[in-house]
Amino acid sequence: MSDFITNQKWRYATKKFDASKKISNEDFETLKEAIQLSTSSYGLQPYKILIIENPEVRAQIQPAAWGQTQIVDASHLLVFANITNFGETEIDNYINLMSETRGISVESVKGYADFMKMKITGIPEEQRNVWTSKQTYLALANLMNAAAELKIDVTPMEGFEPEKVNEILGVPAKGLNASLLATIGYRHEEDATQHYAKVRKPINELFINL
Repeated sequence: MSDFITNQKWRYATKKFDASKKISNEDFETLKEAIQLSTSSYGLQPYKILIIENPEVRAQIQPAAWGQTQIVDASHLLVFANITNFGETEIDNYINLMSETRGISVESVKGYADFMKMKITGIPEEQRNVWTSKQTYLALANLMNAAAELKIDVTPMEGFEPEKVNEILGVPAKGLNASLLATIGYRHEEDATQHYAKVRKPINELFINL
């Protein structure tokens, strides 16, 4: 646990990446697995993660992300896209995967499937979209923690225009919405913010005992 805390103190939202440094395939596969293993509500993982490899596409996204240089300089750019209008089809897909993974019949978990469908599909679509968007933050947290352990920098980004990014990537046609961006790579030695003291509320102010 001491290593975890040390790594959390080391990480920061990198403002300037070293464009000459790339993440190894092995490390990137580890980061992908960390995202895959993330917790999610009901275990449904109501999102997709887009790996934006095409530099031209990244250049198109940059203006929609307030011109931030991390978009084009980082080793990798990920777009966390929540599934819109999440419903029975996605739940059935999850139940089929559960059946295959655990070697059980679909019928044996029908009650659980029906429960999820009742709870989820009964929510208005707009509210469901907010819920699936929130789930992407859990996956992002796993990415950030795993990256810190590997001494890889991650900058999570809400500072972008989702509608424009959606249009560039064509994701609405896939039933997706850009919820979060994450740039991944290695900090540039000229990034002065890496030397700033981390500003956090004191523990006695942050926590309330009841």
